[in-house]
Amino acid sequence: AAGNNGDGQCNVEGWANIIAVDAGDNHTIGLKSDGTVVAVGDNEYGQCDVGNWSDIIAIAAGYEYTVGLKSNGTVVAVGENTFNNCDVNNWTDINAISTGGYHTVRLKSDGTVVATGKNMFDQCEVSTWENIVSIAAGGYFTIGLKSDGTVIADGNNSDGQCDVLDWKYILEIAAGNNHTIGLKSDGTVVSTGNNADRKCDVSDWNDIVAIAAGSFHTVGLKSDGTVIAVGSNSDGQ
Repeated sequence: AAGNNGDGQCNVEGWANIIAVDAGDNHTIGLKSDGTVVAVGDNEYGQCDVGNWSDIIAIAAGYEYTVGLKSNGTVVAVGENTFNNCDVNNWTDINAISTGGYHTVRLKSDGTVVATGKNMFDQCEVSTWENIVSIAAGGYFTIGLKSDGTVIADGNNSDGQCDVLDWKYILEIAAGNNHTIGLKSDGTVVSTGNNADRKCDVSDWNDIVAIAAGSFHTVGLKSDGTVIAVGSNSDGQ
């Protein structure tokens, strides 16, 4: 890990047998091959209290909370819950999860989407979505990838981060604090939203196979196993 390590969120050197990782605001979580989870970083709200989790198949790190998807389609969560973003205990039949700025989004096996948490910009108004295959929760907005390669969005659009309705041939989506990234089937990347830190300067990327969006930077994994990044580098991220 690289970047701001004020709360020890980059202290992951001893981790092993990890199959997935995610980064929250000031904490990092890792999913192990045996279905357990490890975490480091800020734990003020218990967002790193995942030591008793088991049978986990997917993880998501929110602003000050952590969510895990279990193999039976149920969900567990720990951390800050002022806006009910951790109220996931009754969720079932879940295929994927994503966390944003105090809202949690779930993708059900039938392609529909449900969200809980802070809804000040209607970022949780996703109940009418259908044919969704992937989801991404940004700062105060939500993005959904449809089975036909198009994208839908709802929530705060003050920086144009939800202007994705004309996107086509998308394979993967990622949402930052106020920008959205899409990976196209030809390995190129599209973006929209706030570009104050040049985090949307991805038009010349190619041969990309995976993407990730942070608050102020964007990362791409290339087909040769190398990584590229753009955006703010004030902490060496």
